[in-house]
Amino acid sequence: MAFQPLGRTKNIARRSKKYLEEALFHRLFKEGTSEVSVRQNLNQFLKSSKRVYKWEVGDTLRKLRERGLYYPALKLSQAMTERGMNKTVSDQAIHLDLLAKARGIAAAESYFVNLPETSKNHLTYGALLNCYCKELMTEEAEDLLEKMKELNLELTSMPYNSLMTLYTKMGQPENVPTLIQEMKSAQISPDSYTYNVWIRALAAMNDISGVERVVEEMKKFGRVTADWTTYSNLASIYADAGMPEKVEQALKELEKINACKDLSAYHFLITLYGRTGNLLEVYRVWRSLRLAFPKTGNISYLNMIQTLVKLKDLPGAEKCFREWESGNPNYDIRIANALIGAYTKEGKLEKAEDLKEQARRRGAKPNAKTWEIFSEYYMQNGQIKSAVECIANAVSIGRGDGKKWVPPPETVRTLMGHFEREKDVDGAEEFVEILKKAVDEVGAEVFESLIRTYAAAGRTSPVMRRRLKMENVEITEATKKLLDVICVE
Repeated sequence: MAFQPLGRTKNIARRSKKYLEEALFHRLFKEGTSEVSVRQNLNQFLKSSKRVYKWEVGDTLRKLRERGLYYPALKLSQAMTERGMNKTVSDQAIHLDLLAKARGIAAAESYFVNLPETSKNHLTYGALLNCYCKELMTEEAEDLLEKMKELNLELTSMPYNSLMTLYTKMGQPENVPTLIQEMKSAQISPDSYTYNVWIRALAAMNDISGVERVVEEMKKFGRVTADWTTYSNLASIYADAGMPEKVEQALKELEKINACKDLSAYHFLITLYGRTGNLLEVYRVWRSLRLAFPKTGNISYLNMIQTLVKLKDLPGAEKCFREWESGNPNYDIRIANALIGAYTKEGKLEKAEDLKEQARRRGAKPNAKTWEIFSEYYMQNGQIKSAVECIANAVSIGRGDGKKWVPPPETVRTLMGHFEREKDVDGAEEFVEILKKAVDEVGAEVFESLIRTYAAAGRTSPVMRRRLKMENVEITEATKKLLDVICVE
């Protein structure tokens, strides 16, 4: 495989036979967008002798990043260098971001340090700062921004946006207005993202009047036009504040702005009208979405069914599900899960089981979420053995992104509490073994409950001290006294 750095034509049909006959991203996604299939197709492409233009690589990297496929994106980015394609500083900034996502922040830092000085500008500094913010590394992000100021680098709203987002995530929204004032003093114009994170920060401080002043500022100065994201944020803020009339006003503004028929805007409208309990508006927007997007995708059906379920319109959710099922060959377990969850909450276990099996027959195997839904039902109905079996299935399958699925802490506490009350040592030990497959450290809380279960049952465990040492678990003084009782030879 070779890259072609020159030539600007984007007419794939007219290119020479030495180039790919189809767009690179089509080649990578021809068997779906799962990471396994994309990696396999990328490996085949890299082994081939086909060439590809740089603009095409950049377009493919963008699509891979949008889908969260960071490992294949990083490999493709590395191949750009290995095959002699000249990287711009923008390309290097993207590579740095991919390293952080695929290999961790230390790899990104090492790459940045080894960049030539000519490449250390606002783009690469900004990329590293954004990585720090994603990893919630406040001190490092703040220090790097100060360094950028000292170097008199060209500053835009982007590094400030990253830092403001970090403060919001860290529960420090009061720091956001200070950054806004700093931007204005430095004559750095806020962009749409800046205004949106600003109003979210003010909302987090319960300053609704401040939120409205910011929106008025946007309208007054006109440098940045309030977009549909602004009004979806505003509607969500009003919903959280219990102001349904203002929610609907913001949603009407959102609909006016959504002239370009953005799919995400429709999703927000459906969700937010759902939050106000306005079922008629939910159905009206759904009809508008179907007209704008006749080939309605799975994500739209999922959003609609979840909203109807929350509004307790189960017949409507079932009708929407049947419509999706009859017209979509790609069975999506997430959509089935939305209805399965509704059935279990209504106590309709048989319907939930039937739908799970129906999905399986259509090629959509139960995922971790499916088993989590059933485990919650069984726990609520005191069927602990069945709940544990479901949790074991969820742990075995793992999450869709390849990471481990971990049962919620409250679920763990509830089950361990049950075993403790029932003096069920064997059940507790079985559950601990399941947990060990999901987490690196089971933790002191679980082991302390296990020790109390042994003591309550009058059972002994000569190896318990050794287990605690191997797990590096520190227990309370009260539990140590119980340990003396159960750890007898």
